[in-house]
Amino acid sequence: MNISKVAKASGLTAKTIRYYESIGLIKAPQRSDNGYRSYGDSALRELRFVKRARETGFNLEECQELLALYRDEHRSSAQVKKLAEEKMVDLRERIAGLQAMLSSLEQLTRCCHGDERPECPILDELGKE
Repeated sequence: MNISKVAKASGLTAKTIRYYESIGLIKAPQRSDNGYRSYGDSALRELRFVKRARETGFNLEECQELLALYRDEHRSSAQVKKLAEEKMVDLRERIAGLQAMLSSLEQLTRCCHGDERPECPILDELGKE
């Protein structure tokens, strides 16, 4: 498959695929005689794997670890579970931070009249030192 076909099949852009290659996340594909990249089924599986891992919240470094485990037939599922549990802790912390931000904004917007007056408690609060 050429890069446009593998991009469509994986749900990623060609630019993203080339980036993943450049950082060593995925292996560089074979090149055809005309120099075009040629991807096989295993590359497509790995690209889909990375896409799903990213959608689940894993960063590129974590995807590298997961891919190494995915490729290793002698891995233990305990290693994979540990990574997933660490990601859940991270996501919970991020969610808590986002909820705190939302609460602050809700409080600020309740204080603002939202009318034609120039006074704005939101801007006042954000401008505090």
